[in-house]
Amino acid sequence: MITPIKFGTDGWRAVIADTYTHANVRRCAAGLARYLQQHGNPQRGIIIGYDTRFGSADFAATTASTLTAFKIPVLLCSRPAPTPAISFSILSKQANGAVIITASHNPGKYNGFKIRPDYAGSARPEIIKAIEAEIPDDADEYQLPLAQARRDGLYIDIDPLPAYQRQLETMVNLDRIKASGLTVAVDAMHGAGGGLWPRLISGGITTVTELRGEPNPNFPGMHNPEPLPQNLTQLAESVLRGADVGFATDGDADRIGVLDEYGNFINPLTLYALLLLYNLEVRGKRGPIVRTITCTAMANKLAAKYDCPVHETPIGFKYVGPKMVDVGAMFGGEESGGYAFGDHIPERDGFASGLFLLDFMAITERSMSDLVRHLFDQIGPHYYHRLDFSYDANQRQNVLKRLQQARPDKLAGLKITNILTIDGFRFDLEDGGWLIVRFSGTEPLLRIYCETTHGDRVQELLDAGRELAGI
Repeated sequence: MITPIKFGTDGWRAVIADTYTHANVRRCAAGLARYLQQHGNPQRGIIIGYDTRFGSADFAATTASTLTAFKIPVLLCSRPAPTPAISFSILSKQANGAVIITASHNPGKYNGFKIRPDYAGSARPEIIKAIEAEIPDDADEYQLPLAQARRDGLYIDIDPLPAYQRQLETMVNLDRIKASGLTVAVDAMHGAGGGLWPRLISGGITTVTELRGEPNPNFPGMHNPEPLPQNLTQLAESVLRGADVGFATDGDADRIGVLDEYGNFINPLTLYALLLLYNLEVRGKRGPIVRTITCTAMANKLAAKYDCPVHETPIGFKYVGPKMVDVGAMFGGEESGGYAFGDHIPERDGFASGLFLLDFMAITERSMSDLVRHLFDQIGPHYYHRLDFSYDANQRQNVLKRLQQARPDKLAGLKITNILTIDGFRFDLEDGGWLIVRFSGTEPLLRIYCETTHGDRVQELLDAGRELAGI
């Protein structure tokens, strides 16, 4: 039976040795090659990168073998690397795009196939649709031994990290961070970001303690390499032993989680607002701002203070990145801890985000918790929470029908001002907050999230979301 290959929120992901096989990776690569032959300039070459998951280097080699069989030059990363470093290589090498073998934050049994066009961000939905249409049922004939590809001038190895580090150095004052004397605890979660934090900020009086920096495709001690509180107990313990801040990057290091000096998790909506405030207040940036529909209403409040337009998108950087390119945005991000910067790449970057936060602390001489208070002093406190539920696939249509028919006037005593259905179901509330119920685009989960200025109503809102979904 032929496996149908459909790309989700960011790439195609599947279980290794089930449907994620070399044969199916080869099919994806062949579909991309066919697309490139009709669009763009494939002779500029394709970057191929990978993370620390089981078999990622071998799947990357399979991708290279297939693309070179189509006479498309490849630049294959010589080591696992963060997704943003691989994406930046598109620009530094003036390549036509990239393939990244990663399943990001999914559990260890998964792997994935991400595509990045020449603008170095997530591929637009129309590009993905066109590539999917080119994926053949079988691509075993498209294999060129890499030794032959090298002899033919179709394959070279690259290290993406030096150019990426130089780029980060142009964006943030690393010397100021190194001289700040901050104590930083970092958790690489056994992913592709291992070793990079010490490389970036060591060398002064700032100190870095790295946890889980060695690759381990089983991601022991966690369900999946996602920087959420339940996965960061070791990091919290390290922070409480005397660190000023704790950072964690996910499996491919494009997203970040942050703990303050007390080991408290700073939710990703607050991080979005902090990073936006840093770019507005410290870097003096102005311009359009992009947020997904599940991202914070604080963006709108800060944008109003600084006279910046805000653009909302469906969930996923396949919408955020292209929108940033289209409107010339100076900042964009999403609810799941991914943030992008207009003078960098239209791509989530956990390291750029963390460096900006360190610089915010260094230049203001404020702790991380003080920075949060500084933010809330300007726009008022906001409260957020998200719950994820597994569901019976046979019940999906029933849940969807209940949500489609739901027309409440109030939730948790707050009047509903609008219902948005461009990606799931968002119920906008009178205080500027919202409740969202939607199916995940990467995992078999139903997600319920809310943001409100009423901290005592968060649980009520989440309970109301469960009631609407009937789970």
